[in-house]
Amino acid sequence: MASLPDIEKGGRDGKEGSEMPLLEKKDDSNGLYMVFLSSAIAVCGSFAYGSTVGYSSPAQSPIMEELGLSYSQYSIFGSILTIGAMIGALTCGTIADAIGRKGAMRLSSMICTAGLMAIYVAKGPNMLYLGRFLSGYSVGILSYVIPVFVGEITPNKLRGAIGSSNQLFIVAGLAASYVVGAFAGWRTLALFGLAPCLLLFFGLFLIPESPRWLAMSGQEEEFGAALRILRGPQADISEEADLIKENVTSLKLLPKVTVMHLFDKANIRAVIISVGLMAFQQFVGINGIVYYSNYIFQSAGYNPTVGSILFAVIQVIVSAGTAILIDRTGRRPLLLMSASGLLLGSLLIAMSFFLKAHELATHLVPHLAIIGVLVYIAFFSIGMGAGPWLIMSEVFTLHIKGLGGGLVTFMNWFGSWLVSYTFNFLMLWSSSGTFLLYASMCLLAIIFIFKMIPETKGRTLEEIHASLRSN
Repeated sequence: MASLPDIEKGGRDGKEGSEMPLLEKKDDSNGLYMVFLSSAIAVCGSFAYGSTVGYSSPAQSPIMEELGLSYSQYSIFGSILTIGAMIGALTCGTIADAIGRKGAMRLSSMICTAGLMAIYVAKGPNMLYLGRFLSGYSVGILSYVIPVFVGEITPNKLRGAIGSSNQLFIVAGLAASYVVGAFAGWRTLALFGLAPCLLLFFGLFLIPESPRWLAMSGQEEEFGAALRILRGPQADISEEADLIKENVTSLKLLPKVTVMHLFDKANIRAVIISVGLMAFQQFVGINGIVYYSNYIFQSAGYNPTVGSILFAVIQVIVSAGTAILIDRTGRRPLLLMSASGLLLGSLLIAMSFFLKAHELATHLVPHLAIIGVLVYIAFFSIGMGAGPWLIMSEVFTLHIKGLGGGLVTFMNWFGSWLVSYTFNFLMLWSSSGTFLLYASMCLLAIIFIFKMIPETKGRTLEEIHASLRSN
């Protein structure tokens, strides 16, 4: 068995094999140990993603008080993460294709560490802005490369469950930032965010690169060694290896990929599926619900900090259940159930605003609103949270995954920004109308999923790609 440093460096450096005994101590007879370890290390980046996004909420009052920031200055601090993430999304595919999935994750962990340290030492707004921008840029890359890496290393029978752990650890990081932020200062909270970044950085030295990326980059010996480590020494990898090599060989015969190739007949369905699903993930109004939740909890007499923690914990619990169910039920049923639940939650919130505006059954208004929010977030976590990222990691062939995945990730962050930006304007126009608009997007999402999304459960990536090209 080749050592992991040899795999990562093309097998040319025989001096660095110190990590090999750590791997050989473990019994890989079930062929899954290294897949679980690799995925666990990768989703440290997902935890960093969640804790970074969640940082601005608990840190708002302490930062504004200590550094004397105005509301407009803190708004810039909060929103500049999205700008950084959109730029990261535009470059994530190119970076992951050029230096590998591990290389992209390692680079992102370094940038995120630099961003959090800039926030920790900040004495004024400019350093805060720099730190938040760097953190956002790293999150933009991580949001693409983690589901891609996990999808490429995982056996098809477990791809849904392990792939869903990406969303699980995002919401776990979000919950952790709320909990820690309720008891610790904003500088301590920034240091807390370093932990998953460091775990990711050093953990990557213990795991192999994506075999599919190694095959695509022409490193055939390293490809075989990485696949052997991931499947275990006793596993028969010949069939899977031949399938991957055959697919890669056919892809290398194609001309150099440009943006226009995304719209070729062979690729357009994958683009429509993944971009459309990611657009609906945002346009059903998830960010509006997140921002409005504190107001709902306050209006119902609940502590908004406690409400935020409850909000995040529900996401963790439901996301964990989704990871268990997704390879049993399939992607389509969970996505359809999720979109239907989002429709119900949006209608309940819209009804609460309507009753409040017309002073009808006012005693029911806060309870309807809270039930609506909790229904919404629970059903979002069932499918529309993890599903679009999982589908994105499955439908693109290797040669266009960088461009296609970058486009999908950009759509995610652009949609996030657009919903956040327009939410207050829509609420000024009509509170009930805002959530009826989100409900209509949920209805369109149901139709889109039913008509366009294929079931990918239990199929290899190569089988999924061949099916999409043939339709």
